[in-house]
Amino acid sequence: MELRRWNDLPPKMRNREVRKYYNILCRHTGWLRVKRIFDVLVATIMLIVLAIPMAVIAVLIKLDSPGPVLFKQKRVTQYGRIFEIYKFRTMCDNASSMGASVTVDKDMRITKIGAKLRKIRADEFPQVFNIIAGDMTLIGTRPEVPEYVRQYTDEMYATLLLPAGLTSRTSIAYKDEDKILGQAEDPDKAYIEEVLPMKMKYNLESLRRFGIREESKVLWDTFASVVGSEKLTVKK
Repeated sequence: MELRRWNDLPPKMRNREVRKYYNILCRHTGWLRVKRIFDVLVATIMLIVLAIPMAVIAVLIKLDSPGPVLFKQKRVTQYGRIFEIYKFRTMCDNASSMGASVTVDKDMRITKIGAKLRKIRADEFPQVFNIIAGDMTLIGTRPEVPEYVRQYTDEMYATLLLPAGLTSRTSIAYKDEDKILGQAEDPDKAYIEEVLPMKMKYNLESLRRFGIREESKVLWDTFASVVGSEKLTVKK
């Protein structure tokens, strides 16, 4: 994984705010080279370990409700490139045409098995294929849909210097995001105006701390958060 030259970045990303983060990442070229190898190695191990659980989950989804096993959606990754993210389907078929792009607490579109998968983040398992394909990285900013990326400030575009991530310090802090949005009259508007700016503060701070030590901590904190082995306090 290597950074493009500054002049080769998309025009929207070549601004003064993004340049600060670009310079930080340039100081970590060694880890950037190793990061891709680490991603593929860990994702391959995860795929081997999760192969049987994923097969069981696929069967449970088919038995629980009609529709495909996988949910596919257009998301934005490094340099603004659009890719198709994979998740286990946790909502009724065609849920995207029945409500907001974000999911709220007690969303009626969520299936019975879907609620259980979301609780332990098992719906994200298929993203190991996105990592192996190079569309995503293990640790990094969670990918947004294009309509939300169009709302980015100049500084927020810095998060697109690296591939979208499977997990991040932000996703730990906002693992109950659906409960927050469940209280909003307009979930999409609340996400853009309130939740997204707060999440981006975490994402940008992670870029400022970029390196193997920070990413190792996030990896461990994600594991602890999912299994509930300890109560986490996420530092801002």
